[in-house]
Amino acid sequence: MSGEADINRAPATSLAERTHKLGIWIGTRFEAIRSNPLYLALLLGFFSVVSALTLSSAFLATEEAIDLRHKEDLQKSLALVIPDDRHDNDLVTSAFTLKSEDGIEKLVYPARLGGQLEAVAYQTTALGYGGPILVLLGVDKDGQLLGVRVLQHAETPGLGDKIEADRSDWITRFAGLSLGNLLPEKWAVKKDGGAFDQFSGATITPRAVVRSVKQGLQFFEQNKAKLLAQPSDKSKG
Repeated sequence: MSGEADINRAPATSLAERTHKLGIWIGTRFEAIRSNPLYLALLLGFFSVVSALTLSSAFLATEEAIDLRHKEDLQKSLALVIPDDRHDNDLVTSAFTLKSEDGIEKLVYPARLGGQLEAVAYQTTALGYGGPILVLLGVDKDGQLLGVRVLQHAETPGLGDKIEADRSDWITRFAGLSLGNLLPEKWAVKKDGGAFDQFSGATITPRAVVRSVKQGLQFFEQNKAKLLAQPSDKSKG
């Protein structure tokens, strides 16, 4: 009986041994592969590619979100200097670059109604007390200001920041003015004999903005023919 039992157990023992040996062989081969410099290089390359793809995807997603936010902010700013009832086109996607005779290039946002140019918006830069002041102008086809807003500045809080529409109504007083209805010498702060209020303790800031707005209107007058001759979006297509 014991002999039969030994015979019956033999295959099981043999299978276990073979399985054990196979495991040892696989482990040995795997260790050999892992210690191979080529394997390490391939593994490092694989993880590098995966990391690069992950970072690229995250960057593209973030960049798209930033671009979308920038466009939304720009559209809101443009709506403050060109009323919605003055155009039926997308101001941002209709933008074009205009090069003046003196070589200055400006990105212009045209407002068209029924394919006809009604107004334009563009930026000018003033040098204030704290540095550059970025100003956005909306000008109708006759050269009259529809609105002016400050987009960016580094002026002193509580003093020069009154150029912001949220701080005071000073910047809104440009609406309706043009080079034709305000004498050249009046495009200055009252301290300099002009028509615009200065701020207590901060004359440099409003002086710079007034000068910048005047220069912006001069740009329109000097390039009026080019601006009015710009083809509509429909004719471009």
